[in-house]
Amino acid sequence: MSKLKSFAASLDSGHIYALMVCLIGIGLFSYTNGFEFFHYKPTSWVWVYAMTGACLILNFFMIQLPPEGNELSMDSSVYLACIFIFGTSFTLTVLLFNCLFFVIIDRNTSWWKHLTNFSIYCIMITVSSTLFQYLGGNPGALINTKLFTYLIVLTVYFAVNTLLVGLYYYILYRGTLFETIKDIIKDSVFVFLCSLALSLVLTVLVYHNQVLGLMLFMCLAVLLSQSFRKLFAMYRSIEERANTDQRTGLFNHSYFEEVLEQEIQKSRSAGTPLSLAMIDLDDFKKYNDHYGHLQGDKLITFVGETLKSESLNAGTIAARYGGEEFTLLMPGYDSQKARIYIDQLRKKLNNSPFSGVEIFPLGCLAFSAGIASYSSDIHDKSQLVDHADQALYYSKHQGKNTVHIYGEHSPLEQEIDFSQDVRDIEQQLNLFMYKDMETFRHSKRVFRYAMDISELLDIDPIAKRHFTLGALIHDIGKLEIPWGILNKKDKLEPEEWEMVKWHVTWGKKMALTNEKFKDLAPYIELHHERYDGKGYPYGFKGEEIPRLCRMLTIIDSFDAMTTERPYQPTKSFEEAIVELRACAGSQFDPELTEFFIRYIESREPRAGDPAV
Repeated sequence: MSKLKSFAASLDSGHIYALMVCLIGIGLFSYTNGFEFFHYKPTSWVWVYAMTGACLILNFFMIQLPPEGNELSMDSSVYLACIFIFGTSFTLTVLLFNCLFFVIIDRNTSWWKHLTNFSIYCIMITVSSTLFQYLGGNPGALINTKLFTYLIVLTVYFAVNTLLVGLYYYILYRGTLFETIKDIIKDSVFVFLCSLALSLVLTVLVYHNQVLGLMLFMCLAVLLSQSFRKLFAMYRSIEERANTDQRTGLFNHSYFEEVLEQEIQKSRSAGTPLSLAMIDLDDFKKYNDHYGHLQGDKLITFVGETLKSESLNAGTIAARYGGEEFTLLMPGYDSQKARIYIDQLRKKLNNSPFSGVEIFPLGCLAFSAGIASYSSDIHDKSQLVDHADQALYYSKHQGKNTVHIYGEHSPLEQEIDFSQDVRDIEQQLNLFMYKDMETFRHSKRVFRYAMDISELLDIDPIAKRHFTLGALIHDIGKLEIPWGILNKKDKLEPEEWEMVKWHVTWGKKMALTNEKFKDLAPYIELHHERYDGKGYPYGFKGEEIPRLCRMLTIIDSFDAMTTERPYQPTKSFEEAIVELRACAGSQFDPELTEFFIRYIESREPRAGDPAV
């Protein structure tokens, strides 16, 4: 008994479920069939062999269905026809011989999988046949007045199959049972309809035309299979041309966008790393102008072929982004691993001979690359592309033929003309001076707070730049709000408040129109999200909101509480700190709230606002 318990404990739930299915299937076979085929007459054996052969042929000539390439076997139409013509016991005999044949020829599949498959079919056939008899069906000719009975039997046949398979995948992958069964039903609708039609056709042909009818059915099935194979091959050919860049053989921009979305979803769900590299050939224009476009196209083709072969070996996805720009999507690669891989690729291209490379400044083929890695605070694929593009920009300005990781500390990033960016944003904010002076002053104060906080936080220079500039421009969308609403002294009406909430979306769109400020869009759009998920515009919760956006929310709210507003009483710094702590965990990030409070309490006591 103890050995049995230890054996049961060693089995996972999937194996236990398969064992239960096998026991039920074998039990039903033994009870229903009783090995009565030992007493078959020669004529019965002829039909056993014929129907078994039909199943084997149909399993060989399977139908491939676009777009996924799922294969459909029509053997179920044979089993159903056997139920309708010969009865349950005969059908189970055909199933037994068919499965024994596959055990012999398919040695790669483990025996227990063959047994489980046999058991599932036993359950399906037995349940369907029992229902057929219960509804008044008798083996023999197809009866026109009982077509509804045949339809019910077929429905139950596939319902049992869907339930048994769905339960297995549900137990194995711990998904949602309803969603699992729904996916199986969606994929098997065509199977259901085909088997319905073909089983009834086979029933009529075999009953009235005997072996000739079976032969006609097999010809029809094989021709149908070949037609679908050609259709699938044509579909794949068209799909490949639609997804492939004809010049390089790499995936094109459209396909890259589609795969990027899929890989981000996978990375988000599984928590696995994902990196993206943007690659740009150095001084390609110089080569193109000197040797002409035809030779330039040959160079692009050569680089594309190199990237394609390397990506196949490394499990990465290479695409042509446009012109002399390429992308490499690297599932399972963190930023450092991606850097090593791209550096090796860069050095290989440096050492690859190609006609005319002596015209390049380095005397060889070279590219600059920018790498960005997916993180939980990236909500849109365009953000990842923008980060990689920004890293590529820095790589180009560090002397080319280099690889740069987005957010990595470098002297160049520290030399960004921060002051000029501030002046550019202030020119935008000056529009508030005639419309709403308080918003102008508020933006400047929040900017000052952000400058102080950015010195205390452990963030890289790029993040510091984005955070402080984002704080300065965070309310830019209020320029779109009508003057009467923006300066209203009384409490806003619900419809007016809804309009005010739109300022985050309008502000984001305004930032995206300027290439220099598109990285500031998250600070504009998300500074009214709440830690508990009750904010707007998306209702992001906790760490779904980028960390610095959560800090900006605290700063923005603190300044709003400590300055005079027409619709609320002004709080002292002490009162505002009490309010921050009261809302920590609901509106604000608790950890960042305490960090900000320590910063406020450490400043020298003063009555006024931070200096602007």
